[in-house]
Amino acid sequence: MLRNPLGRFRLIAQVEGASYILLVFIAMPLKYGIGWDLAVRYLGMAHGVLFIAYCLALVITRNVVPWSFPRVIVLFVVSLVPFGTIWADRRLKEEETELFGNPTSSAANPAASEA
Repeated sequence: MLRNPLGRFRLIAQVEGASYILLVFIAMPLKYGIGWDLAVRYLGMAHGVLFIAYCLALVITRNVVPWSFPRVIVLFVVSLVPFGTIWADRRLKEEETELFGNPTSSAANPAASEA
């Protein structure tokens, strides 16, 4: 997964999406349900950093992968929707396999062919 720009983008997208889900469905109810705002303070800051990393990774990946401008906009918008990055990851995984091959195959993994 980390061997190509699309795989690295997918990893950042998964972590950013998980932080968003935790923020919306755990930290926010803790803040407004029982008044415990520390969860939002720390998780919100972490999510903010991860969102910036997601946006930067999207731009960097766009320079390598032949995505159209509307595709980039869709990938940006799905980061604003809870579970959106999980939905996009399924499609990105297929695209990664098409563009860069199967990372577990012997052609993509020289160590596997030597063994």
